[in-house]
Amino acid sequence: MLDYAHLSALAAVVRTGSFERAAQHLNVTPSAISQRIKLLEERLGVVLVVRGQPCTATEVGQRLCQHVEQVAMLESCLHESLPGLGAASRPATLRIAVNADSLATWFIPAMARTEGYLFDLVLDDQDHSAEWLRRGEVAAAVTAHSTPVQGCDCHPLGALRYVATASPGYCSRWFADGVSERAAARAPCLTFNQKDRLQAEWLRQVFGADIHPPLHRLPSSQAFVDAALAGIGWGMNPEPLVIDHLRTGRLVALRPDQPLDIPLFWQQSRIVGSVLAPLTRAVMREAGRFCREPEAETSSSAPQEWKQL
Repeated sequence: MLDYAHLSALAAVVRTGSFERAAQHLNVTPSAISQRIKLLEERLGVVLVVRGQPCTATEVGQRLCQHVEQVAMLESCLHESLPGLGAASRPATLRIAVNADSLATWFIPAMARTEGYLFDLVLDDQDHSAEWLRRGEVAAAVTAHSTPVQGCDCHPLGALRYVATASPGYCSRWFADGVSERAAARAPCLTFNQKDRLQAEWLRQVFGADIHPPLHRLPSSQAFVDAALAGIGWGMNPEPLVIDHLRTGRLVALRPDQPLDIPLFWQQSRIVGSVLAPLTRAVMREAGRFCREPEAETSSSAPQEWKQL
């Protein structure tokens, strides 16, 4: 049998990034934390923590941390279903992988509807967030993958609509003669990071070709909007974040008849499905307020296109 006091010490070190903060979290001394980690490593015969700033888990250490988190979630559910056990000593921590644009639009309201849990969010592109589930590093993920990860349930959330947007001044400079393939290859473009393919997908959708414009990298959903407003570049922004700017003319849609709808899915580990049930209901409700049916047509109330050729 594994010693859960030792496992809790390991999880606290990995979660907080240091032995000192882990000791404060568990109300013990740093030497006690160090001793527990040492005993656990000796028992298993492997290194579990890479000492550094911050401390990180090895592959085996990460698997043990996942086990501790799952046990904590199941115990939390047991306390709720058996009132005689009393309240759990501390709320369960839900580790979730979510893309930045969902976090900036609808995911936080879903969190607010779910009480009694702590959240540990991992930010990753929707095309890559499922990998966190495959590795067992999160309990659930907002992903673009419709095929359920092994051991997971998958729920469709609808499609988050993106609009290619830029400021009027930017369009006057770079698209004065229309949004053409030649102009798009020269006009500076915004991208979130190396994983972000939205702009490339939109260009391929519009022009049927791979176009490689100059890139600004801004790893922030709000910075994306701000950079478009400032005339730094054009980018694919979630419609909920820019709809007011489009209505007032602070931003314009490069091709309002060509939005890009990205279907999203909620995948959750089946093992802790009962624990995640309240969050799953909240996720589906809030996503339904912001996401569209993937087949939905472009709204007739979209802003007029900027000098389309």
